[in-house]
Amino acid sequence: MLQVNDIKKVLPNGKQLLKGISFSVKKGEFVGILGPSGAGKTLTMKCLNGLLKPTSGSVKITLPNKSQVDIAKIGRKELKHIRQHIGVIFQGFNLVKRLTALENVMIGKLGQINVFRSLFYGFTDHEAELAMDVLKQVKIETLAHRKVESLSGGEMQRVAIARAMYQDPIMILADEPIANLDPSNAKSILNLLKPLSETMPVIGVFHQPEMIKDYCTRVIAIKDGKVFYDGQPDINAQMLYQIYEEEFSSIVNATSIIPGMEETLFDLKVS
Repeated sequence: MLQVNDIKKVLPNGKQLLKGISFSVKKGEFVGILGPSGAGKTLTMKCLNGLLKPTSGSVKITLPNKSQVDIAKIGRKELKHIRQHIGVIFQGFNLVKRLTALENVMIGKLGQINVFRSLFYGFTDHEAELAMDVLKQVKIETLAHRKVESLSGGEMQRVAIARAMYQDPIMILADEPIANLDPSNAKSILNLLKPLSETMPVIGVFHQPEMIKDYCTRVIAIKDGKVFYDGQPDINAQMLYQIYEEEFSSIVNATSIIPGMEETLFDLKVS
């Protein structure tokens, strides 16, 4: 389980970026984070894996042994160990393009093996077999020995998901994982992420409410550094407008995802 309690981020000049974000996510939940540009979504995600320390508040993760650790307060060495078990999937894939798909999956565990072995001996045959198994799970085992630079965007994202799975994570964070993909590939990626939530919390930042309503179990909307909405993923037109305001009309297929959207938008603008 992940428990985020009243995290705030204040700049040295006093500007408040996060104004008390609180929520919890447990195994079985696939949570989509929505919100307009500059709302605090990315900052919140960075706090969840320790890339950013909040000014105050806590980010507690339950470990496999049932103990809890607050990654907002632990030291660098312990944080490094915890982050080895948090799978992160990036918008830009963050793969080494000159390496093969299989090699990219295996380097997800570099931080978990002895430094001497990683430098001189590499990975074992057993580790390669485990990496191949996760490539099979994301249905690209036939591309295992292809260099990543030759793969499509959808295939690269599958490699990135396989790399995260290979870490044996306690939680998966996906930062706009379908932003650069066409609708067909985006749905394929969401179909891969959704079942992972059966064994661990899965949290993703998205800009496609018309898609995530069919895949996420819950949506959290962040606006102006605060949680504005936390509930069902099938958000109605009025709530979407309140979340996005000026950006509402730029949401992908915004006027087609909900019957009567155009009329609702007109009514909201003139009211």
